Amino acid sequence: MELLFVHGALVRDGEWWWQPTADLLRSRTGIRSRAVALPSCGETTPEEVTGGLVADAAALRAALDDVGPAIVVGHSYGGTVIAECGAHPAIEHLLYVSSYLPDVGQAQGMIMSGEPDPVSIGDNGDGTLSVAGYDASSFGARFLQDVDCDTQRHAWARVTSQAASAFMTPTSSAGWRGVDSTYIICGQDRSTSLALQRHHADKATRSVQLPTGHHPFITRPDLIVEQISALSGVGDRRG
Repeated sequence: MELLFVHGALVRDGEWWWQPTADLLRSRTGIRSRAVALPSCGETTPEEVTGGLVADAAALRAALDDVGPAIVVGHSYGGTVIAECGAHPAIEHLLYVSSYLPDVGQAQGMIMSGEPDPVSIGDNGDGTLSVAGYDASSFGARFLQDVDCDTQRHAWARVTSQAASAFMTPTSSAGWRGVDSTYIICGQDRSTSLALQRHHADKATRSVQLPTGHHPFITRPDLIVEQISALSGVGDRRG
């Protein structure tokens, strides 16, 4: 069993975001994991950025082609990438973290449009979008309030622009349908409302609520590893 992590919007360096959980997961269960590089966030080649959601879904499919049975974890926008990726024989389980299970025809921007306190996003005028009006402190307070200031600064350094087409392209598939899935509701999330999380959690096979902010794989990797262990059937190696 392997695990692929699909990170959220407007950030880069998925390996950094996932590392606290990756290390604990490997030591406790032996499960190997890695993050998928998303073209729309500039993590591959400059030419692929404009591919937006479609390019991100293709990157996930390519990563799945190289693994055997896999758990795919989608964080926030990562769930929309999973949907667009469509069915793949390597996928055994889907784990969503404060994420989305969109139906065919739903775009990321459409999903976020009804939020009562939306994250401010600005148009860069070059086909990309970025978070607007934040600095390291305010970003940390909204997205990572349950971690130390040093980690918040490292996170802020990885905030980046992203192709607008990642937000505007309607999904052409709903890859979550027919796949065993668990949804983690982040009960102290200041980015994605509980109402929106619960709406999408209702589409998953099961859900659990954790007392964390938007990034529990950084702040409470132990809780994420517990959920992955339950999905994979791999026991904890401690003791």
